[in-house]
Amino acid sequence: MNRIQYIIAVVMLLVLAGCDDSFLEAENRYGLNTDTYYKTPDDMDAAVSGIYNALYVNGVHSDEHLAANLLSDLMLGGGGPDDKSAKNVDSFQDPNEDTYKDLWVETYKGIFRANNIIEGMEVADFAPYFDTDQEALDYKNKTLGEVYFMRGFLLFRAAKFFGGMPLIMSSTTPRDLPRATIPETYGQIASDLQRAIDLMPTVSATAIPVEEYGHANRWVAQAYLARVYLFFTGYMTNIEKTATTEITLPEGAGTITQADVIAALNDCIANSGYALESDFRNLWPYSYVNERAGEVVLPWADTEGLAWAGQDGPNGTFGTGNSEVMFSLRYAYGNWDWDKGQSYNNRICLFFGIRDNSMVPFGQGWGWGTIHPLLLSQWDNTDQRKLGSILQLGEADQGTDGYQADKGDHETGMFNKKYTTLQHDGAEGVKGLFFYLYNMVHGDPLQLWAAQDFFYMRFADVLLMQSELTGDNTSMNLVRVRAGLPTIAYSLDAIKEERMHEFAFEGLRWFDLVRWGDVENDANNFYSDQVDVRNSGVAGKYSVTYRPETKGLVPVPESEIRLSNGIYQQNPGW
Repeated sequence: MNRIQYIIAVVMLLVLAGCDDSFLEAENRYGLNTDTYYKTPDDMDAAVSGIYNALYVNGVHSDEHLAANLLSDLMLGGGGPDDKSAKNVDSFQDPNEDTYKDLWVETYKGIFRANNIIEGMEVADFAPYFDTDQEALDYKNKTLGEVYFMRGFLLFRAAKFFGGMPLIMSSTTPRDLPRATIPETYGQIASDLQRAIDLMPTVSATAIPVEEYGHANRWVAQAYLARVYLFFTGYMTNIEKTATTEITLPEGAGTITQADVIAALNDCIANSGYALESDFRNLWPYSYVNERAGEVVLPWADTEGLAWAGQDGPNGTFGTGNSEVMFSLRYAYGNWDWDKGQSYNNRICLFFGIRDNSMVPFGQGWGWGTIHPLLLSQWDNTDQRKLGSILQLGEADQGTDGYQADKGDHETGMFNKKYTTLQHDGAEGVKGLFFYLYNMVHGDPLQLWAAQDFFYMRFADVLLMQSELTGDNTSMNLVRVRAGLPTIAYSLDAIKEERMHEFAFEGLRWFDLVRWGDVENDANNFYSDQVDVRNSGVAGKYSVTYRPETKGLVPVPESEIRLSNGIYQQNPGW
C-alpha cells in the first residue's frame, strides 16, 4: 500500500467523512464533496487508501495486536514499575476510561469512508476512463469488493474486542443507533465479506503486482470469512452458551454455514497461489540480519542457513519472495511527526523489545510482553518454531550473551523473536535493520525504527482452519511437517496445540482461547499457573486471574457512552 496515498487520503477523506454538521455547513475551500468526488478511478483509488488508513491507531492499547498479545496467556505484562497500563491489560483490569478509544474511533472513520465510496459507486460511470465497458465494470467490481472487505474487516476488528457494535452502514444512517446484538453484528460482517468474495476477481497471488501488495483480494476475503465464522460460532457456543453453527445474514439474505466456509477455504487452497514458506523461520526478519549486516551477528541463523522471504509478496524487492503472507498491516518510513511516526511504525517491536538492553542484533525496547515460562518448557524441542519464536536471553548463539538482567518487571529470561527490535552496525553506526533497509530519511529516534509489517493472515492459518472445520488432518500436517514434526491424527486438541505454536505472539491466541471457551478453563491455559519472575531485580511470583464476567470483551470507551447519551451500554464486568 502506497504510504503517500495514505497521507493524501487522510486529509481528503476526513473532509468528506469525518466532520460534524457544523463543519458541513462551513465554506468548502477545496471543492471536494460527495457531489464532485467519487467520479474517477483516481478519486476512488485515493478514497480506498483512506479506508486502509483506519488500520493505524495512535493509542497504544488500541493497537489490536499489542492488546491481544497482552490479554493472552503466552505473554506477561512486563515493562518497568511505571508501566501499569500493560499490567492492567494483562490482569484484566482497567481503571481508566478510554483505554481502547482509538480502536473504536478509527473503526468508524473507516466505515464512514467505506459507506461514502459504496454510495458513490452506485452512480459513478467509469466507462470514459477505460477502453471497453468490460474493463470499466471489472475495475468497479474489484474496487467495490475491496471496500466491502475493508468495511467488514474493520467491523470484525472492533467486534471481537467490544462485542455488538452500532451498525452504521450508510451515510444517511442515524448516528444515535444502539449497539446491535452480537449475532446481528457478525451477520453484517459476514455479509460484507461474502459480497467481497463475489465481486473480486480470481487472480493468483503470484500475478499480483508489487504495487498492489497490501491490498485485500478474493482469497483474503475467503480466509477472513472462515476466521469470522469460527470466532462467532465458537463465541456463541462456548461463551454465550448458545449452540450456534451458522451466521444469519441481514435482511433475510440467508445464512453462512460450515459447508459454505469449507468450500471457500478449499477454493483458496486450490486456486489462490498462496503457499507455505519452506522454512517457518524465514518469515521473520531475524533471518535477514546477517546478510544485511555483512557479517554473522546472529550465529544461530547462520548455522541454520536461514534466508528471509521478505514482506513484499512473492515478487518483493527484498528477500527470496513471500507467498505465505496474504494480508498484513504495512509499515514504512516517511517524514512523519512524532504522533504519526508512532502510528506508521510497528510499535510491537518497540514495546515488546528487550528492556534497557541494546545488543547486536537485538536492540532495546520497553520490555512489555515477557514470555510465560511454561510455553517454553512444554514445547517440543524438535519443533523449529520453538527457537523460531522465542528469544532466549544470555545465549551466545542467539546474540544475547551480553544481556543484563534486572532491568524490568516480570522478567523470565525470554522475549518474543518474531516482532522485536533488530539492529546492526553500518555506515552511521549501530542502527535499526529497517533504518538501513529503507534508507531512513526523517531522523533516527530508535522508537521509530521498526518498519516490520504485522501479519494479519498467513496461508498457514487457512490450512489449520480448514482442518479444524473438516476434521481432516491433511492440511494440519502440512503445517507440522514444515516445522520438522511428524504427521499425527486429527483432534481438536492437536489443532489447539498447532495454533498455539504456529501463531504464538501474532495476536491470535487470545481470540482462540475465547472462541474455544478455554479462557474460562484453567486446565487449558496458563493464566492461573504460578511461575517465578524477577521484578526489577527482586524475585517474585506471577499468575493472573481471568474474570469470566467480562465474557472475553474489553470495556467500551466511557467517552463514547457519554456521547451516545446513554444509548450505548457498558460491557458486562466493566
